[in-house]
Amino acid sequence: MVIVVLLILTAILWGSSPILEKTGLRNTSPLIALTIRSVGVAVILLIMLSCMGKLKELFSVEGKTVILFTISGIMAGLLGMWTYFGALKAGATSKIVPIAASYPLITVLLSILILKEGVTLVRLIGTLLIIAGIWLVK
Repeated sequence: MVIVVLLILTAILWGSSPILEKTGLRNTSPLIALTIRSVGVAVILLIMLSCMGKLKELFSVEGKTVILFTISGIMAGLLGMWTYFGALKAGATSKIVPIAASYPLITVLLSILILKEGVTLVRLIGTLLIIAGIWLVK
């Protein structure tokens, strides 16, 4: 039950955010918007870690883990969000968001190739449904 509640909250938060972003992008560039967003999030995260007594833990994370999350942050948090904000500024939110949310196609492919996860019928059907959804939105 907790997982369902968390997923519903995630969907509400992620679903509402593009409306704020599209509105904010009317007055600034995607790079400035991303910088403001990232700095704001970083400040809040540091405050949360401090309040939870976990700030010390931040500096004890294994080097390989830091590298993996840094690369992920550059790929998704910087480059991915920058290109997404650029598309969001230029296009219709109702078209941009569903197409941007098709990233599971890449995840499925890479999880099969790199993580050696198997292909199941359900995964294949889900992947085809994502493709169909993208086609319908275009």
